[in-house]
Amino acid sequence: MSNAAHSVMWFRRDLRLADNEALVAASLTGSVTPLFVIDPMFFERSGAARLVFLLRSLHELNQAMGGALVIRTGNPVDVVTAVTLEVGAKRVFAAKDFAPYGQSRDKQVADRLHTVGAELCSIGSSYAVNPGVVRKADNTPYSVFTPFFKTWLAQDLVAPLLKPEVKWRGAPTIASEDLPTEPACSAQLPQAGEDAAWRAWETFRDTTLDSYDEIRNNPDINGTSQLSPYLRFGIIHPRSLLAELGELRSHSVFRSELCWREFYADVLFHRPITAWENLQPKMNKLVHDTDKDAVARFEAWCNGKTGFPIVDAGIKQMLATGWMHNRVRMIVASFLVKDLHLPWQWGAKFFMQHLVDGDIASNNHGWQWCAGSGTDASPYYRVFNPTSQGERFDPKGLYVRSWIPELCGLDDDAVHKPWTQGMLNPYIEPILDHAVERQISLDRYKAVSGK
Repeated sequence: MSNAAHSVMWFRRDLRLADNEALVAASLTGSVTPLFVIDPMFFERSGAARLVFLLRSLHELNQAMGGALVIRTGNPVDVVTAVTLEVGAKRVFAAKDFAPYGQSRDKQVADRLHTVGAELCSIGSSYAVNPGVVRKADNTPYSVFTPFFKTWLAQDLVAPLLKPEVKWRGAPTIASEDLPTEPACSAQLPQAGEDAAWRAWETFRDTTLDSYDEIRNNPDINGTSQLSPYLRFGIIHPRSLLAELGELRSHSVFRSELCWREFYADVLFHRPITAWENLQPKMNKLVHDTDKDAVARFEAWCNGKTGFPIVDAGIKQMLATGWMHNRVRMIVASFLVKDLHLPWQWGAKFFMQHLVDGDIASNNHGWQWCAGSGTDASPYYRVFNPTSQGERFDPKGLYVRSWIPELCGLDDDAVHKPWTQGMLNPYIEPILDHAVERQISLDRYKAVSGK
């Protein structure tokens, strides 16, 4: 029996109650059945850290709504339709999803709902400005960040929305499964849930934000917000953060970092093939190593055993926490692409397996930036020297020592190049000579570009 005063709220990448446009719209229709679908497609593709954080976030969301969250497992096309019929709703509310899989899934769900006399109402998204909105004067998308950022800044943003009063009609009245058991995961993950996200933001805002522009590149300092896992799952909305920023340079730099996430989402929206293929076709001709020796080098990289402290520390940090400092991500990625000469896709896939904030747009286009194959890319001939990068951004070796205790006995001037210590070197030997591999990279790029 249909109930015009009842709707379904389908949660996906918006696991919060505050500043949630779709939830506000649902609450105005009458009672609401909150639904989360355990999609086997997502669960099969996600690493343990991301799944554990998702499950804990769902637990917190359920607690926040008094245990009303309905959990069902299966193909969302079938599950959403079945629950809609079961509760007698005519409308299903959900935030818009702009990723390739999400768009395809939502179209199929909308089509199926239409056949049973219901509709999918897509309202809001996990972005301050939806992908596809920011365009050049000729209506084409941007491929360079800086002009995108200027136009993005000029958009009128919706003010953050308060948490609505919702009349939940969910579990246990509506049958719900238990959340799946957490997969084995040794990573020390951040606290899950909306309250934890706000605590993280407020701590960063009150202690670090005003000096963000000066310290954000130094992994030896706790100088970043570490909000990326919460943004990844929509546990906090970027609009809520933007509303609290002022005009200091440090605030502007943080604003631009939030925009990078939206820029990459925009790029993927317009060019979904670039999730795993080069945006710049000329780079398809670049020679990579993929033989047995290359695989062995890749394994050394994956295990944090390259002999270059800043690279190995970054991998160890990711394996232990599900997160890696952004500057170190760039160093680690450059090393894989330009010192090991491996395809960027190998590294991107490994990151997606282990990062709790793994997001296909930000992760894979960040990798393309380092590989010189994407939008606004770092020029391919810009090859990070892992030793000098370590010395510049971790000058006292505090970061590398925290993840590689064997280095604790070395002086600061040797901690990023332990091989110079001869018999006193307590660490593994480097697996390559950076100067040699840098030249190989430059020669291969010249063969592609003529430069």
